[in-house]
Amino acid sequence: MKNYIEFKNVTFGYADDIDEAPVENVIRNMSLTIEKGDFVAVLGHNGCGKSTMAKLCNAIVTPQQGKVFVDGIDTGDEERLFDIRRKVGMVFQNPDNQIVATIVEDDVAFGPENLGVEPKEIRRRVDEALKQVEMYDFRHFEPHKLSGCQKKMVAIAVIIAMKPECIVLDEPTAMLDPRGRQEVMKTIRMLNEEFGITVVLITHYMDEAVKANRVIVVDEGRILLDGAPKEVFTNIETLKKTGLDVPEATELTDMLIKRGLNLSHDILTIDELVNSIVSITEDKN
Repeated sequence: MKNYIEFKNVTFGYADDIDEAPVENVIRNMSLTIEKGDFVAVLGHNGCGKSTMAKLCNAIVTPQQGKVFVDGIDTGDEERLFDIRRKVGMVFQNPDNQIVATIVEDDVAFGPENLGVEPKEIRRRVDEALKQVEMYDFRHFEPHKLSGCQKKMVAIAVIIAMKPECIVLDEPTAMLDPRGRQEVMKTIRMLNEEFGITVVLITHYMDEAVKANRVIVVDEGRILLDGAPKEVFTNIETLKKTGLDVPEATELTDMLIKRGLNLSHDILTIDELVNSIVSITEDKN
């Protein structure tokens, strides 16, 4: 697979608002690669640097030390910012920050219009994007009259219409009820699995992270853990020391193992746990 996003020894810190003095670095000498078509979940407690990582991925901010490359393009090259942001779309935590029009379909059309796409192609892209997120029937609605989940879907459609190769989502299910979270995650997985879009998901929900094929845990601006969900979530004590939980099924499995049940340490879901217990029971019989 091809490396699509690459961090090379990246350091970044925000300046003080009053005297512009440098503050403690948010990202510290971070190196990582994300392959094209990957689905990566990024976990970490508040203030660990997750959102800054997201902003570094499409040059909203650029490194103070080191380099970030998107499809081989240096994000520090100001002449290539347009190309970078065509390749990597960003969905923010608050969808209201991305709403620019008074009608849903006009909002989705805004990005392609700025890219100079022809009107007929814009119409096709808008309809296609809204259908992909199941919001086509709301195309004539006013965005401010939509639910929180619907606004998130529109924000995702806005990015889809610009045809990016990668989407970075910063806490896209925050402030949604369980059903809304489920709908947003269903859409994100569909974009990755059916359309091959590279996904970087910033989240603090463990049940969302287990759906990724790779999990990165960030602590104090550095990568603490990096691997497949089954690898990362076996580090229960390490995760808890950083203020993170593990999937409920994983924690319950750990408790049962400590009580003598012969279970695998890499169980992530309730279904996996139930099947493992049933298998043990059948073996005994």
